[in-house]
Order: sequence, then C-alpha cells, then structure tokens
Amino acid sequence: MKLSKSKTTLAEKDALQDMLDIEKLLMTYYNNALIEGSNKSFRKEILKNYSSHAETQFSVYEQMLNRGYYQVQPAEKTLIEKQSDNYSKVLKQIQSV
Repeated sequence: MKLSKSKTTLAEKDALQDMLDIEKLLMTYYNNALIEGSNKSFRKEILKNYSSHAETQFSVYEQMLNRGYYQVQPAEKTLIEKQSDNYSKVLKQIQSV
C-alpha cells in the first residue's frame, strides 16, 4: 500500500523532534560558517542567523520538555565537581603558558 502525502502525518512528538534536530543541524552549519568566515559583514549575518536559530532551538526544546517528550536527568553533584576540577586544571595550564 502506497501512502500519499495527504495520508501521512507525524505525531506531535515526532514533528517536534524533527524540528529540534533540524535546528541543531542548522546551528552546526552556522557555527562552521562563522569559524571559516573571513568577511566581517558575512560573519555578522551568520552570527545573527545563528542567534535566531539558537532561540528557535531552545523554544522547541522547551515545548518538548513541557509536554514530557524530552527527559532531562540532573547531573550528580560528584560529576559536576569533577568537571569543574577538570576545567580549573585546563584553565591553569592555559594561563601559565
């Protein structure tokens, strides 16, 4: 049985997940363009677009979170402390150079 476009629909969760994935991908592309961009006006436009998509991505994330489609598990305190220590060590190394 072949489905036509009119008979194919996405569930809300799937649609939001697709939107979130697309926004994350776009942000990756804009990030790469910003890193590689050598023209000031080009970089300014890319940064504006990046910022816009960051806001959209966060809005979609919040919608998913509010609807229970996206589960966030809090980090354990020991893991946070470990990462903070690692960051501090790297920062000290960079500052001593």
